[in-house]
Amino acid sequence: MIAGGGGVGVVVLPVTSAHRSISRRSNRGRSAPQNETMLGVLRRLLDWLISLFWKKEMELALVGLQNSGKSTFMNIISSGEYTEDTIPTVGFNMWKVCKGNVTMKVWDIGGQPRFRGGWERYCRNVDAIVYMVDAADASKLEASQNELHNLLDKPQLQSIPVLVLGNKRDLLGSMDEKALIETMNLSAIQDRDICCYSISCKEKDNIDITLQWLLQRSHDSRR
Repeated sequence: MIAGGGGVGVVVLPVTSAHRSISRRSNRGRSAPQNETMLGVLRRLLDWLISLFWKKEMELALVGLQNSGKSTFMNIISSGEYTEDTIPTVGFNMWKVCKGNVTMKVWDIGGQPRFRGGWERYCRNVDAIVYMVDAADASKLEASQNELHNLLDKPQLQSIPVLVLGNKRDLLGSMDEKALIETMNLSAIQDRDICCYSISCKEKDNIDITLQWLLQRSHDSRR
């Protein structure tokens, strides 16, 4: 079909083998977007079925001294947003965060002295304990070490995995993993799986490997 100045004319060509070949290629070209759309629908359907039948869940306790960045960490993993004006946790907050087919239930416990006696209760029967440390505040490291070891000495918490996070690595003078392991005396903890990462909630450094470590400890929701 050729568009002319005054009307539309139709040119009829003889059907040759070359013309049939061009037609087939043209048809394949037109069907490609449809195939891509169908593949996208199938992928979304598969993801939905996986999330429906292979759901996983985990329960975590997030503890540490006040102003170490616990609630900031939760904001980052739940929404990806960082804010300087995070309100300190009074008592506890309970978060539910979905990552893929894993639902994480997190108890974010206040770090003020009057709340530390309640840490143990929230840490019982969780899949992992996340212990947040302000790695840039040397004045609080001794207290942080003592609170961690006192907590893990509780018989009810025996063998529960622990992830120690040294937050604020973006600040000058903050401790790296090696210094934090030594200062917190983590090598003395032998009765459980323990890991230590240096992170920055503000810069979102090492948040991905932190989540990877946690998600590996999820379990089937039908357990």
